[in-house]
Amino acid sequence: MAVKMQAQMLLFALALSMVEFSICHLLKDSVSCLDCLDSSNLAGIKILVKCNQMENVVMVTTNDHGAFETQLPSNNCQAKILGGPKQLYVSRKTMVTNIMKVDETDSYTTSQPLSFYTSCPLSQNHEGKCGTPNDASKTVDLPLPREWGLAPSSYYIPFMPIIGIP
Repeated sequence: MAVKMQAQMLLFALALSMVEFSICHLLKDSVSCLDCLDSSNLAGIKILVKCNQMENVVMVTTNDHGAFETQLPSNNCQAKILGGPKQLYVSRKTMVTNIMKVDETDSYTTSQPLSFYTSCPLSQNHEGKCGTPNDASKTVDLPLPREWGLAPSSYYIPFMPIIGIP
């Protein structure tokens, strides 16, 4: 019985010696809201992590405080804010950031903070990408005399571009 037990232990030790442990890198970071109150719930924001020379991407979801953590398959990666439960406004400059190693630890973080707005920033109103006053439709409003008592012509005359008339 003792010989059988020793043989099993030897086989178990050999099996463990053949297993190669992969080195995983731990990414720990958080997102920040630039126009939220301090007590805002930042849960549910999706972060995409893509590493070079890897086909798979990692999707992470933030907790109530905006923090997230995940294992990285390699050390040459980038993180990107994808979206959240509500509309987010993210600058193209801060949407994607590189991931770098934190000194004297085994963890990684982003090189620039991942930040967003919950409403269109004033710097982008009307001239930027957030929207313009007449975003919905481009119609022609014909001037009608007020005495006629009609609604503006854009309510009942749609704008149709005329293309290809000889």
